[in-house]
Amino acid sequence: MPKLIAYTMDGHAVHIRPASPERDWMDASDQRYAYRCLPLNIANAHGWELLCPSGFSARWDGLNHKETIRVKADLGTDAPAVSHFGHGVLTFHVPCLFRTDPGFDLFVTGPINRPKDAIAPLSGVIETDWSPYTFTMNWRFTRSNTKIRFERGEPYCHLFPIERGSLERIEPETLPLSKAPDIEREHRLWSEGRNAFNTDLQDPGSGATQQRWQKTYFRGLNPSGEETHADHRSRLRLKDFVSKD
Repeated sequence: MPKLIAYTMDGHAVHIRPASPERDWMDASDQRYAYRCLPLNIANAHGWELLCPSGFSARWDGLNHKETIRVKADLGTDAPAVSHFGHGVLTFHVPCLFRTDPGFDLFVTGPINRPKDAIAPLSGVIETDWSPYTFTMNWRFTRSNTKIRFERGEPYCHLFPIERGSLERIEPETLPLSKAPDIEREHRLWSEGRNAFNTDLQDPGSGATQQRWQKTYFRGLNPSGEETHADHRSRLRLKDFVSKD
C-alpha cells in the first residue's frame, strides 16, 4: 500500500486533512448546480489540504523588495506567512517534511477551484522520495494595495503524490474523430441529446425540466446508456493522516 508520511518538525503542529469537495461559491450557485459537474467535484477532493493555524491579513504595495508586503497577525497569534522572496510573493513555511514511496513526487499547489481575490497560488513538484529539504507554499499578489486575508482553518496548500516520469511515458497524438467510429457515434448521441435537452428545458412541463440535468457522465454511462468498463469514480474517499508518535 503506497505511503505518504508527514514528518512534523519538533515543537510544531501541522493541520492537514483530506481535501473537501465543497466550496462556498458552489454552495451559492443556483440550486447548487455547480456540484453537478463531477470533474469539478473530483478535482476539489483530489489530495490533502494544509490549513492555516491562525488568521492574518496582508497587503503588498507593488514594489519588489521584501519589506513591501505587510503581514498583520490576528491578536495573540503569530502569522503563518511572511515576506521572504520579495516581488509580491507571500510565503508559508510548511512545518513538516513529506516522504513518498520510491519513484513518487509530491505535486504542491493552492486549494483547487477556490479562487482568492488579488492573490494566486504558485505550484511546485518536489522529489519527496529522497529529499531531506522542506518546501514553502507561495502565493503571489496579483494586485497591489489590496488587503487579502486568510482565516484560521482556511486551506493554503493542496498536495498529492504523482508517479515520477509518468507524463514522459505518454505518447500523445492527434487523430480525426472519424477514425474512432464507436467514440464518434457516442459523441453524436451526446451532442444531439444535449441540444434537445437544453431546448426542452425551456418548457416548464417537459421531462427535461423534471430531470433538471443529464446524469450519464455522473453515473459512468455512455450516451447510449451502455455501461463503461472504466473504473468510474463519482467521489474520492481519501484517508486521514494518522498520528504515530
